[in-house]
Amino acid sequence: MSGGHVSPPVSKEVVGTVTYLKHRADFPVSDSLRVLGLPRATYFRWANTKGKLPRPAAMVPKGHCLTPEERQAIEDYKRQHPEIGYRRLAYMMLNEGRVAVPPSSVYRVLKQVGLSSRWTQAPGKDHQTGFKQPQRIHEHWHSDISYLNILGTHYFFISVLDGFSRYIIHHEVRLGMTTTDVEIVLERALAKLPPGTPRPRLITDNGSQYVSTQLKAYLRERDISHSRTRPHHPQSNGKIERFHKSLKGECVRVTAMTDLEEARHLISQYVEEYNTQRLHSALNYLTPADYLQGPDHVQQRLDERKSALAAAAGKRRAYWRDVQGTAPGQPAPGHLQNQVSPSIGITNTVYQKVSF
Repeated sequence: MSGGHVSPPVSKEVVGTVTYLKHRADFPVSDSLRVLGLPRATYFRWANTKGKLPRPAAMVPKGHCLTPEERQAIEDYKRQHPEIGYRRLAYMMLNEGRVAVPPSSVYRVLKQVGLSSRWTQAPGKDHQTGFKQPQRIHEHWHSDISYLNILGTHYFFISVLDGFSRYIIHHEVRLGMTTTDVEIVLERALAKLPPGTPRPRLITDNGSQYVSTQLKAYLRERDISHSRTRPHHPQSNGKIERFHKSLKGECVRVTAMTDLEEARHLISQYVEEYNTQRLHSALNYLTPADYLQGPDHVQQRLDERKSALAAAAGKRRAYWRDVQGTAPGQPAPGHLQNQVSPSIGITNTVYQKVSF
C-alpha cells in the first residue's frame, strides 16, 4: 500500500485503526505501518490532515488565457478575412468591438488552427534612409501617376498623399497625364488645406510632368518647395507607391468596372475606405483619418485601445476564476478524485479489531 489515490474516509479509517492499536493493544505504529506497507510520511500526513484532501493550489488566471468564445471569434473572423495578416486582424476586431486581444494572441490562435499566414520578411539592410520623416500633417505631400487598365483602355490615376498621416488629400482618374492634369489635381488638393496651414513640401519622382518648366513655374507661384527622388529609386516615394499597390490589388484588379464613370465611383469608395476605415501598419494600426486629426486624437485612440485590452484581460481572469470556482464540499473541476481503496480488510468501525 503506497498511500496514493485513496479516498478521505479510507485514510481517516487507517489513521484511526493504527491509533487504536497503539493505545489499546500497545502495538507500535512502525509495526502497523510495516504490515500495511504504508510509508511513515504518508501516515503522518494523513494524521495531520485528519483524512482531508489537501487544498489544491489555486491557479490565478492570466490575462492572456483566452476564453473559448474569444478563440472561436478569432477563428471565425480570420475565415471571413483570409487575406488579412494577424496584426491588422487584431486591431480590426478591436475596433469593431468583437475581440480585444493583442496581436501575439491572435497569432497563437491562428497557428494552432492552421490559419496563420506567412509574410515576406523585410530585406536585411537599407542602403538609403530616404527623406527625413515629417513630424506633422501637411508637412510633406507625395504625388505620382499610376496607370489603370480598365477593359483594355488606359486611364491615369493622379493623387496627392500626406506623408505624415498617409491620407489621400485628393485624387482623380483622368483621361490624360499631362502637366496640366497634375496641376489641376494639385490645385484641388491645395484648396482642401485648412486656413493658415503652411505650404507643404512636394515629393515626386522624375516623370516628365514633374520636371517640366510649366510645373516649376506653377509651384513657384504657389510657394511650394519641390523635392525629386533619386533616379531609378522608387522607394524614395514609397508611401504613395505602396498606396498604388493596395489600390490595384484590393480594388481595381478584383472589381468589375464597365466604364470610366463606374471606375471613378468605385475607386472613390475605395479611397474613402482607405482614409477612414482601413488600418495602416505604419500608423499603429489606426487609420489615416485618425492621424489627420492630430497627435491628441491619436493618443486618445491608443489609450482607448489599451484600456479595452486591459478590460478584456480582467474579464478573462474573472471567467477562469468562475470556471475553477466550486461549491462548498465539492472537488475542483478537473481534479482527480481518489478512487482506489486499499485491500486491507478494515471494518467500518475504528474501534473493531482488524484482520490482517
